[in-house]
Amino acid sequence: MSTSPRLIGEPLAVDLTNTRPLCPDGVHDLLENAADAGVWLAAQPDRIGVLGRGEANRLTERDVADLHDIRDAVNAALEPVRHGRRPPASALRALNDAQRAAPAIQEARWTRGAVTAAPVRSGTPGQRLAARFAEAAAELLSDPAVTTIRECYSEPCVMLFLPTNPRRRWCSAEICGNRARVARYYQRHKQR
Repeated sequence: MSTSPRLIGEPLAVDLTNTRPLCPDGVHDLLENAADAGVWLAAQPDRIGVLGRGEANRLTERDVADLHDIRDAVNAALEPVRHGRRPPASALRALNDAQRAAPAIQEARWTRGAVTAAPVRSGTPGQRLAARFAEAAAELLSDPAVTTIRECYSEPCVMLFLPTNPRRRWCSAEICGNRARVARYYQRHKQR
């Protein structure tokens, strides 16, 4: 993998769209192959929660294709919805179909003297991942906050983020924010 996950911790559907960052040498796909997808998924296993121990390291190319398909559907739906427009019916259908392919149940277990319930999905790892991201996308698309999702102000960054502060302008203050501050400093001193 030629780049590391630059931005994780946004809503899962946004994290998925951000798996194609623009780097100095072009767009990189953080889910390009099974190894790359495993690295990206391993960076946030507790948030995704549908893979067993070590399963991220055993993905197949079919699993990666399932991730690509759901990422395409999320992108197709998210862009118009965040601008207050109707998403393509095919994108919504793909999100719903992905969830149907790996339904979740609340599995009851006896753990440490008490019954616990945790969601468990059936299906291949790719189907489970696609269903989890489709579920996250459905939650985000139906949330009124979806219209506040922004694209990073830094040129030429293409990352999206859900601002926690109305003044937030960059996907990452450490990367894009710093780049913008350095550019402003350079412009001020160049003009003198």
